[in-house]
Amino acid sequence: MKPALSHIQINVHPENLRFYRDLMAFLAWSPLYEDPQTLGVGCAGGSVWFVGAATNASNDYDGPGMNHLGLRAETQTDVDATVAYLKERGVALLFETPRHRPEYAGGDDRTYYQVMFESPDRILLEVVYEGPKSA
Repeated sequence: MKPALSHIQINVHPENLRFYRDLMAFLAWSPLYEDPQTLGVGCAGGSVWFVGAATNASNDYDGPGMNHLGLRAETQTDVDATVAYLKERGVALLFETPRHRPEYAGGDDRTYYQVMFESPDRILLEVVYEGPKSA
């Protein structure tokens, strides 16, 4: 058996669902379902569900549980477009990103180029291009 990723559910505050809807639409994920408490989006055979069921518990992405959700970009330019999208909306970029991470690139002719940021629910998100270096 080789299970593949089916879906991820992320509990969020319902008032923040618009942030996720707009971001995932910008990233070209297909809408699967939406109501006032739930947003489901899909891409490449898997889906992410943002469910308005969060409690007031604090999220610490360095503690047990998911550290971050990484979303693959098709090109380095897509990461830069995401940076512009986030800046236009006043979303802080974290960890000195965008930047290349040669330690994750897998060779001198490749790059791992990322931007990292938090959602309004303190979910750590990454948009990353992994592939040949741009000329």
